[in-house]
Amino acid sequence: MNIQDIKNLPSQKGRIAIVTGANIGLGLETSRLFALKDIKVILACRNMQKAESAIQEIKKTAPDADLLAMSLDLSDLQSVRSFAQAYTEQFDRLDLLINNAGIMVPPFTKTKDGFESQMGVNYFAHFLLTGLLLPLLEKTQGSRVVALGSMAHKNGKMDFDNLNAEKGYSKMGAYSMSKLSCIMFAYELQRRLTAHNYQVKSVVAHPGGSMTNLMQHIPGFMVFLMENLFSGMFNTAQMGALPTVYAALGEDIEGGDYTGPDGFKEIKGKNAIKVPSTDYSHREDLSKLLWDASERLTLFNYSF
Repeated sequence: MNIQDIKNLPSQKGRIAIVTGANIGLGLETSRLFALKDIKVILACRNMQKAESAIQEIKKTAPDADLLAMSLDLSDLQSVRSFAQAYTEQFDRLDLLINNAGIMVPPFTKTKDGFESQMGVNYFAHFLLTGLLLPLLEKTQGSRVVALGSMAHKNGKMDFDNLNAEKGYSKMGAYSMSKLSCIMFAYELQRRLTAHNYQVKSVVAHPGGSMTNLMQHIPGFMVFLMENLFSGMFNTAQMGALPTVYAALGEDIEGGDYTGPDGFKEIKGKNAIKVPSTDYSHREDLSKLLWDASERLTLFNYSF
């Protein structure tokens, strides 16, 4: 799927999408592309001022866009619960849940609930959010949950004794594990959806190498090199959003699919295609352990 393919899609009017972290980068571009197809987009963001600015930005290219900002702080599980309750009280359907928001290689910090920040924001909060909204997704024909993976998952390993940096913190190690967790959760969710005859599809997308706000914690000299010497190697935010939109709207997408750019080593590309993830990410034994740990740590049990 490319930009022209998206333009050729029929109107999706009547459908509703939640995009976490929708005020900037991949989330903003995903929301813009959805809005161009007449999808009502809920911009689920921590900073409401930035969310409102994003709405005005999207309306420059989609003047008739149906957009709503709602408060969601993924570093606080109570905020996740409050968001899900507020959404459920206001809407009776949910077609697309895009678990987009994330942070990358920050200094060591903990979320309000005591999670290492990358595992907490990138993974645990989205695990809870998906579970809370699953009943509404199941009520909505053709609904999908899209997790955001990363090429970094290829270097990730599950360390169940160090999920929240209890025994030492590696910035990149924690990021890789958080993204591996997102992918493994998506696959395990699909297995459980299938086993219980749910019609929701759980899929994963990765943006390749994209120059977005995720780079904020990378040393300045490296960002300078990326932007000035190697910029041609990386996707724009809009191109990086294509795999997400393909996973969400592609007619040939099946539950458990993984999408990414079609270029060299999936770093960039003008087309989004189905791509493989590592054999490790498909390990059902580890996925079940992760699921059990996630339910225990978030104090939330799925209905199956």
